Amino acid sequence: MTPAIETVGLVKTYGQTRAVDGLDITVPVGGVYGLLGPNGAGKTTTIRILATLVRPDAGRAAVLGHDVVREADAVRGRVSLTGQFASIDEDLTGEENLVLQARLLGFPRRRARQRAAELLAAFDLTDAAGRLVKTYSGGMRRRVDLAASLVAGADLLFLDEPTTGLDPRSRGEVWDLVRTLVGQGTTVLLTTQYLDEADQLADRIAVIDHGRVIAEGTPGELKSSVGSGVLHVRLLRPEQRPDAERVLAEVLDTRIQLDSDEAALSARVDDVERGAYALAALSRAGIEVAAFGLGQPSLDEVFLALTGQTQEVNA
Repeated sequence: MTPAIETVGLVKTYGQTRAVDGLDITVPVGGVYGLLGPNGAGKTTTIRILATLVRPDAGRAAVLGHDVVREADAVRGRVSLTGQFASIDEDLTGEENLVLQARLLGFPRRRARQRAAELLAAFDLTDAAGRLVKTYSGGMRRRVDLAASLVAGADLLFLDEPTTGLDPRSRGEVWDLVRTLVGQGTTVLLTTQYLDEADQLADRIAVIDHGRVIAEGTPGELKSSVGSGVLHVRLLRPEQRPDAERVLAEVLDTRIQLDSDEAALSARVDDVERGAYALAALSRAGIEVAAFGLGQPSLDEVFLALTGQTQEVNA
């Protein structure tokens, strides 16, 4: 089957900066494919190339079997892009935004209204159709924005940080919407600043840094690649964390991750016995442990292991 996306040696340069540096990815049809990486990794530039908004300097890219340079019109007819910020008019109603988008795409008036009604129903916005968008919640605005992206229908949807700035409830609404679109046959390429979002939605993930893929696989495969388990420790006294970090580093001979909680830290371990030995070492050093656990690495820990930096708000 022809992949939804295939890039080979893709390069894009801005001055002395190689935003995309020989990128190779293959995205199968169906499901959600995630792109993760630190700021400046080249994710948004990659999406702009694939959406035919930017021409690559070298390499090649095909979307649904069409070359993004030679067959740009064919690509545009089958894809849609939703960026980080809503592109809808807040001084129009939800219905008016969708009708306007349909008319701009060449729909006759009657069909434009029909299509707007279909999308409002599909995105659970019928009751709010006549309200100005500026009165909508963040989640509702994002749903209208996604609906506007799908007026003409799309086989492939680019979502560039779709839940940035949304509260947890609104993020959950967008996640449900993405799952519904995938269930209806749309392929989604997702960039996100939230690792839990990638873990929730993506079937496969490519971690990119400095414009190159440095790891690729399912969330489970990526987690397994950095170790069989992670020891999570929460201290009774936060002021003892520097001492705990030193002890764990000596015993486990690995990098210790300091969590945002000033009393918490974690480290990769190979087996349960090694984790137990580390806890015993903390006790011998007079460091009091309030709670501990041994579990599978998180995507945040995968990202740290691969790039050497945390992914708290990066994309």
